[in-house]
Amino acid sequence: MKKQNKGDGTVIIKKYANRRLYNTETSSYITLDHLATMTREGRDFKVVDAKTEEDITHNVLTQIIMEEESRGQTMLPVSFLRQLIAMYGDSMQAMVPGYLEASMDSFRRNQEQFKSAVEGAFAGSPFAEIAKRNLAMFEAAAAAFKPASPAPAPTPAPGGNKDDEIAALRAELSRLQEKVEKLG
Repeated sequence: MKKQNKGDGTVIIKKYANRRLYNTETSSYITLDHLATMTREGRDFKVVDAKTEEDITHNVLTQIIMEEESRGQTMLPVSFLRQLIAMYGDSMQAMVPGYLEASMDSFRRNQEQFKSAVEGAFAGSPFAEIAKRNLAMFEAAAAAFKPASPAPAPTPAPGGNKDDEIAALRAELSRLQEKVEKLG
């Protein structure tokens, strides 16, 4: 997730004692929601304590996750959180961050590979339009991992019987599920 949409370097965010966050790039005060958006956009930033210059990025990112989870955007299952807490102080604790990072990188790569496979499988076929709609549904489901992204609604095909379209979509979804299982 190292894409840089705006600017080339790391944006410095200063956190003041009054809990306000100051974006040195835009010379404006921002909120945790702004930082969450920057993260989703792939912007690299570093949060420092304005008084001590201590890097507090980790704490602020954890705070963003806590706020997202408290808004009903739960992504972390209770069993996972319990296991994670249990790992603190364990002899394997030092290995956990690298493992989690590698797992998330692998998940993102698999997501991109699945998207490419679906697009390539139906290019130029009569099912291309159905595949596009199914891909849109898959992206909507994947948006659960990007809470700020609204899920796009699939658009119905012009003309045609709705029952036929639904039957075709179900058949296509079944074929896609088989392909996903084979990719897994």
